[in-house]
Amino acid sequence: MKPSQPRKVLFVGQQPETVDFSDPALPPGFDAAKIHAGIALGMRQMADRGWHADLCLVRPDESATRALELQLARTPYDCVVIGGGIRLPPASLLLFERLVNAVHKAAPQASIAFNTSPPDTGDAAARWV
Repeated sequence: MKPSQPRKVLFVGQQPETVDFSDPALPPGFDAAKIHAGIALGMRQMADRGWHADLCLVRPDESATRALELQLARTPYDCVVIGGGIRLPPASLLLFERLVNAVHKAAPQASIAFNTSPPDTGDAAARWV
């Protein structure tokens, strides 16, 4: 019997240095360093589960969709997790829609999951892989 292949998960988030921390929809005291630390924790947790996890950090502009499409063309993923930093702030609604549609078109085999913060990215993916 052939051993099962490790799950492949893509974590999509906004480049922390491009976040508008003055947005009242974001938690007070949030900064790029805290986001980077959370991302590292989430990535480590997925690796601890034995998964192959990649990170795709996008800018909140027209380049985001193309960056995600290029990443999805490189690797077939079992699940794509779109981070709360893209999903939650009302100002990011259009970016969120574009990214969900990019995953839907470029990786129809992949489940789509949503985290609430970077440290629960593994849990979000585990619901679908």
